[in-house]
Amino acid sequence: MTVTQKDIIVGTILGDSYIQLSQSGKTHLQIKHADRYKEYVFWLYEKLKDLFPTSVPRQRKDNQQWYVNSSFSEDLNDLHFLFYVNGRKTIPRNIRNLLTSPLSLAVWFMDDGTLDYRLKDHCAFHLCTNCFTKKETQRLIDALYSNFGIISSLHYTLCRGKRHSRIYIGAKGRDRFIELVGPYILDCFKYKLPAYRHPPETRFNKNRMANGEATLA
Repeated sequence: MTVTQKDIIVGTILGDSYIQLSQSGKTHLQIKHADRYKEYVFWLYEKLKDLFPTSVPRQRKDNQQWYVNSSFSEDLNDLHFLFYVNGRKTIPRNIRNLLTSPLSLAVWFMDDGTLDYRLKDHCAFHLCTNCFTKKETQRLIDALYSNFGIISSLHYTLCRGKRHSRIYIGAKGRDRFIELVGPYILDCFKYKLPAYRHPPETRFNKNRMANGEATLA
């Protein structure tokens, strides 16, 4: 596994992908996304092609979802035992040593990030951390600051009557965040960046704002 491949996998583990452990003790990476993100599935496949020697992305007939499963890999074993405890995805204590690349950050954002954008007066990002504990989410917040200089905070959202944690990147961190992830964002996810949300004459910037409101996920 190359450094770039590991960076991508770390990002997608923080997001929607899953490293599955078989009963024989071997692991494989499972990737799946909606049809609108077909470009992303094939991008991941091409970047991680060494892990998919016998598989290609396929589309399900029932929900049109695109998916691909890697072959078993010892490299994936190492990552599985870092990120999973008793079958639950966790944030390892050494996450600062793993989440070090803007590419990982961008993949995480494409997988599981949202843009909260009100053209008149607001631009912020959320990174969903629903499945992680408060302590684990704080580890990610600390890593964002120490490794990238991104200031963020812990927020909560209600979903079906249950509180879930998420990372909020507001005015103090958003410019740095955009600077780091922007070059890696694929076309199918450009709607998550404010610069691509509206035509040039109405794009968000510090000096010019117009009326309007949108929350993008």
